Amino acid sequence: MKLIEVNTPEHAQEFLLLQVRMYKKDPNYIRPLDKDVNNVFDPKKNKLLREGEAIRWILQDDKGKSIGRVAAFVNKKTANAGEQPTGGMGFFDCVNDQAAANMLLDACREWLKERGMEAMDGPINFGERDKWWGVLLDGFYEPTYCMPYNFPYYQQLLENYGFELFFKQYTYYRTVHDAIPEKYQVKAERVLADKNYRFQHLDKKNLPKYTSDFREVYNKGWAKHEGVKPMTEAQATAIMKQLKPILDERIIWFAYYNEEPVGFFIAIPELNQLFKYNNGKLDLWGKLKFLFNRWRGACKTMYGIVFGITPEHQGKGVEAAMIVSAGNLVINNPSIKYYDLQMNWIGDFNPKMMRLVEQIGGRIYKTHATYRYLFDRTKEFKRARIMH
Repeated sequence: MKLIEVNTPEHAQEFLLLQVRMYKKDPNYIRPLDKDVNNVFDPKKNKLLREGEAIRWILQDDKGKSIGRVAAFVNKKTANAGEQPTGGMGFFDCVNDQAAANMLLDACREWLKERGMEAMDGPINFGERDKWWGVLLDGFYEPTYCMPYNFPYYQQLLENYGFELFFKQYTYYRTVHDAIPEKYQVKAERVLADKNYRFQHLDKKNLPKYTSDFREVYNKGWAKHEGVKPMTEAQATAIMKQLKPILDERIIWFAYYNEEPVGFFIAIPELNQLFKYNNGKLDLWGKLKFLFNRWRGACKTMYGIVFGITPEHQGKGVEAAMIVSAGNLVINNPSIKYYDLQMNWIGDFNPKMMRLVEQIGGRIYKTHATYRYLFDRTKEFKRARIMH
């Protein structure tokens, strides 16, 4: 077997196509957009490469056939956030052969050790956690946009190598017609009867107002968490600008108490239900395909990307009332074709958010995992800390 570093356009293309060939007979596989993978390793697109480093390899067998791939990276912003300097391993694909997997993972380990790392997390992204994060353990359905999909044997390859579970990631699911659990339905009705509360969906014509409301709720609810900085006005604007081309204002909801924003639920159309017809391309023809499939209603799933209630309004049923309000609109409007909702993954280190989603009828649909490998095999392994 031979490792080849990806350092030419031809290698970069093979890095993409290797996965496509591996999964060509899997009916649930959806080819990621080429640009979404390539952008991770493009210094012009990924700002982390200004200070950090990344490398990719392809593994070939003795006949020159590609049988695996992997990337390793050092994110200077997060490398020293834990007990030891920790790098990343990601974009791992491999045939069901432990020796091949070991060769790929050894390359990551040695490259990271040379750069002062003492552990590696994986499979993860060289960037934000909402993309390419974790290995799929359970729920082998069609992947949502920019979320990993893999064969079941990947878990064994990683654990045999010595990776240990750092945290599990749960994707929750509910249909539009699912009833909220009875005790939370009672709470929701109580909140809906309170005239101090008001619920409404986003209005594109007044996007700056909702951007400000989103930031206000976020900073009250998240900024107190360890390692989470308050969101700036510029960051909030950038998020909404990124969402604007794909957002459906009818599935982004806000809660107000005496006209002050106290909660939000942001969902978007599940883009993989549209991109699965694109075969990885988003050129002019690909964009036309995307627009056509969106027009014909090919997307039946909402994808919840973020959900939050300010601390003083948690536990009162506000989240349930907001979902009831949104559900009533979707159910009673035949022009809105959504059937179900998948929620962006929630780590098992965040039991409060897990309970919140379960209160609105969510149930675990997929389980991914983030693993950690300590280079010093005598050192005590510790799982991710629970958020309180």
